[in-house]
Amino acid sequence: MQSYEHSLQQTREFLLEHDDYLVVSHVQPDGDAVSSTLAVGWLLSCLGKKYTMLNEGPIPKRMEYLWHAGEIVNLAEGELSRQYSNIICVDCADFQRVGLTQRHFASDAVIVNIDHHPTNNGYGFIKLIKPDAAATAEILFDLLKTFQVEWDLDIATAIYTGLLTDTGGFRYTNTSPKVMAAVSELLAMGVNGPELAENLLEEMTLAQVKVLNRALNTLQLSPEGDIAWLYVTPQDMIDCGAANEDLEGIVNYPRNIRGVEVGILFKVINEHAVKASLRSAGKVDVAALAQVFGGGGHTRAAGARIDGTLDEAVALVLQEVRRHL
Repeated sequence: MQSYEHSLQQTREFLLEHDDYLVVSHVQPDGDAVSSTLAVGWLLSCLGKKYTMLNEGPIPKRMEYLWHAGEIVNLAEGELSRQYSNIICVDCADFQRVGLTQRHFASDAVIVNIDHHPTNNGYGFIKLIKPDAAATAEILFDLLKTFQVEWDLDIATAIYTGLLTDTGGFRYTNTSPKVMAAVSELLAMGVNGPELAENLLEEMTLAQVKVLNRALNTLQLSPEGDIAWLYVTPQDMIDCGAANEDLEGIVNYPRNIRGVEVGILFKVINEHAVKASLRSAGKVDVAALAQVFGGGGHTRAAGARIDGTLDEAVALVLQEVRRHL
């Protein structure tokens, strides 16, 4: 397997030698996915390259302050008219996570896979993968350093956003000395850390509070007290006027209960499918657990889609968590 430094140089050469790129991230993009998409777009604009940024759905409203965020095309609002041969995938552990954007990949497309998930399945021609990176934004921090481009507040804010959100406000175990060194550089460039933390981690919409209330009313614990879970239904989402982004962070509530090793949020998609978001206190590798169901993620934060009813999904996941415990 080639070194990280070699992959950085290979990616650099690809960006310099080609033109007309499609930049995509995973469905239901989070802070790292959005900021990484925009960081690549910013770099390509500095290099004078043509590019299109695309996602299957909308970006979270709280990310709209980022550089050119409004230029990320939402496939839900209409198709692009063409296909692309140069594809850059950011923060997508599994190729299928790019969703419907792959409709716009040419059959002979060259794919660059930039990601930090340990469960990344190694798709693509160029694989810029660093499993011990806190965020894909950290990898892009390294990649940008290989170019002779002058950093500004826009790119510093984008990279900071990815690091802030994927480390839980610099609280998770992935908050390494390297992350804090990068953060120090970004703050020196003028990034407003407290304002971003307030906007991204503290502030809640009324819909978010309402759907959190609904979810907490479903909270259950295992007899041993080491597994806690809750769920949200489509009707809950409608009643609360909530969007997918309003579910951000809800899974931490069961996980944060003293004695709980694994917290789970079950989001009912329809009568035949449920999405499970898993968080671990450390004893259980929830990425490995999620892979049992075709999902993935990180050791302490992962997710998977389970085919079946809510009751069936709960039973299957709890059985698997118990086996891992």
